[in-house]
Amino acid sequence: MRVAVVGATGMVGEVMLKVLEERSFPVSELIPVASEKSVGKELEFNGKKYKVIGLADAVAAKPDVALFSAGGGTSLEWAPKFAEVGTTVIDNSSAWRMNTDKKLVVPEINASSLTTEDKIIANPNCSTIQLVMALAPLHDKYKIKRVVVSTYQSITGTGVKAVKQLENEYAGVKDEMAYPYQIHRNALPHCDVFEENGYTKEEMKLVRETQKILNDKSIAVTATAIRIPVVGGHSESVNIQFENDFELSDIRKILNDTPGVTLQDNPDTNTYPMPIYAQGKDDVFVGRIRRDESQPNTVNMWIVADNLRKGAATNAVQIAEYLVEKNIL
Repeated sequence: MRVAVVGATGMVGEVMLKVLEERSFPVSELIPVASEKSVGKELEFNGKKYKVIGLADAVAAKPDVALFSAGGGTSLEWAPKFAEVGTTVIDNSSAWRMNTDKKLVVPEINASSLTTEDKIIANPNCSTIQLVMALAPLHDKYKIKRVVVSTYQSITGTGVKAVKQLENEYAGVKDEMAYPYQIHRNALPHCDVFEENGYTKEEMKLVRETQKILNDKSIAVTATAIRIPVVGGHSESVNIQFENDFELSDIRKILNDTPGVTLQDNPDTNTYPMPIYAQGKDDVFVGRIRRDESQPNTVNMWIVADNLRKGAATNAVQIAEYLVEKNIL
């Protein structure tokens, strides 16, 4: 399998390379791709050195699959060019997610919808992926009416510039800032840009992408996205109202039996998900499961995942694995 990683020198691109190695994806030739300023740099993958090339050269190489993590503008311009030469693109930006002709895929939930015709496949937003991993099996059983989600998101979701800002603030150094305010000892209710309705783009991704992945526009979703000075992963406080009643023990069993989900839910031993434990892992961790006593058929839970792995790189590689397994590439 000839595999291009577009944005190979970025934060998510580096994790994509690591995940491809860890999961022994059948890479016969790696094609690392980045912007012009990175062309010529060397990367190591599976013990071999590879030189970074530009996008035009990568298209000419006609890889079997291209994992994109290079921003929406790059994806809109270049993903179709790869697709034209027969490459299957798995794109991590928001460029194609809400396009009605493109699949938005979390493999554990809806990979079965993919066919050989799908040459550009969208990878969902990091905070959406971990949310729907917990919602999907519960929706199948109880039918979700409404979801209220507040996110507490790692600075790694913004990128290297944000990590540098936090490190500088720890050290008392004034330098270039990724955010309009300091992030050290702070919480910013501001992830991505504000839309006309007063919600941020990140908050509206949670609404629109959840409905698309679960294939149910009747699910009401409202979100508040908050950036906190954490590097290990994203956390979410989630309130879920069902049409049907439930037993907490059944909800725990359903989640415990869901592939890709790890249940951490024992208040007696202070066992609950935290980003410090999720970092570097591929599962979605769920805990603090309790009935909402203010209204019927409603449950609260806390969901944590490494946003660079299951929230981005791992999910993309899992899509590629599915395509290989089903001989769709």
